[in-house]
Amino acid sequence: MTEFLSRKEVESISKWMLDEALRGGASGADVLYSEGAGSGLSLKDGEIEECVTGFTAGIGVRTIMSDGRQGISYGNRLDKFSLRELVEWSLFNCRNSEPEEGIMLYEGKLVSDPSLDLEDPEITAITPQKRMELCRVMTESAMAADSSILSVRSASWHDGWGSSFYCTSTGLEGWERGSSANCGVSVIASDGKNTEMGGHGEESRRLDELDIRKIALKAVDKTVSALGGTPMKTGPYTIVIEPETAASLVDVIGELFCAPEIHKGRSLMAERLNSKVASSCVTLVDDGRIPWKAGTGSWDAEGVPTGRTLLIKDGIACSYLYNLQYAWKDGVASTGNACRGMSSLPDVGTSNLLLQAGSETPLSLISGVGCGLYLTELMGLHTIDPISGDFSVGAKGQLIENGKITKPVSGVTIASNLMDFLNSIVAVGSDLTFFGSTAAPTLVVENIVVAGE
Repeated sequence: MTEFLSRKEVESISKWMLDEALRGGASGADVLYSEGAGSGLSLKDGEIEECVTGFTAGIGVRTIMSDGRQGISYGNRLDKFSLRELVEWSLFNCRNSEPEEGIMLYEGKLVSDPSLDLEDPEITAITPQKRMELCRVMTESAMAADSSILSVRSASWHDGWGSSFYCTSTGLEGWERGSSANCGVSVIASDGKNTEMGGHGEESRRLDELDIRKIALKAVDKTVSALGGTPMKTGPYTIVIEPETAASLVDVIGELFCAPEIHKGRSLMAERLNSKVASSCVTLVDDGRIPWKAGTGSWDAEGVPTGRTLLIKDGIACSYLYNLQYAWKDGVASTGNACRGMSSLPDVGTSNLLLQAGSETPLSLISGVGCGLYLTELMGLHTIDPISGDFSVGAKGQLIENGKITKPVSGVTIASNLMDFLNSIVAVGSDLTFFGSTAAPTLVVENIVVAGE
């Protein structure tokens, strides 16, 4: 598909589907239409490995019965016959589902906020020639950065745009459009005895935020610094966690504040509001209205305006994240954190998740550690038990001795409890960095057991 329907056509068929759903017996319905296009290029040692361009468009309809049953169907054929079938399948799924409490449609207004800057014209204007230039520069920068680089296994660039229309039988309707780009470099390095493969990538809604040379150099630095890693002696250490690895932990923590996880008994944050869950230097925020960021939008998947929710303030748990259903269950307002696709019912998810920065530089934090581990990678975070918080994960990094990074460390394991871990954070760096929709600074955590040799 290379052409999309006009906005007027999309609005017309969406409203027709709503009317068909109500005529079919639904008490309420909503329609989500999505379209977009993207292109990507990947070079392997300077030669084209992949070159793709794609277009997509689809529509999903959700029907709701007065007793709380709901059903959904979706497709990418937009002729009248196919659309009628989608409504019929949605009603069929709805009638055969189980009733749930709190199922409703938002009755406010959709208000688009242009100041959120969701689209960068510089990204949508990128040509195939420009993608090739960007990938070649990343390849050349990586090869020239260090003599130990044997191969640039991948230098890749992807960019695209997406647009969506949402409307409901309660009268909501609105369009939102955005763009984004991402790039990455992976390399193989060798010192003659040891070989290591690694890389680095970034994404942004703004073209000028992607420094391709810096990204290539970081990929090289991360890979070369890991060459020849060996286990450190088993024992309790102070660990300094670099921002990207810290962000992966923040993602895990954010999920624990989603209301469905609380209600289903799958979060250690259950019944902990207004109690201490982390050290006083930890403040965690979910904010769906930060201009240019990946998790930003004027409204959530139910049409509720996005906002800023304080999850942890100075170590104290403050709030959970809600959609309409779970907000109704807890007698609170939705935080604007509903998420869904064309083929899924509304759930709850984070938007832009930030562990707020402190005042010290990373160098200052490292210089204060006598013997510890500079942590650059955690493996197996998905195995953290969300109920007990217990975890044991693989780790890589570099040894810190007398305030200086000395040699690479690999083949070690970190075992702890997530709540104990949060309460053991003693310092937060000033280097807040976004990785997609999650941001974190350097963290310092004391008395963490590292199992090595």
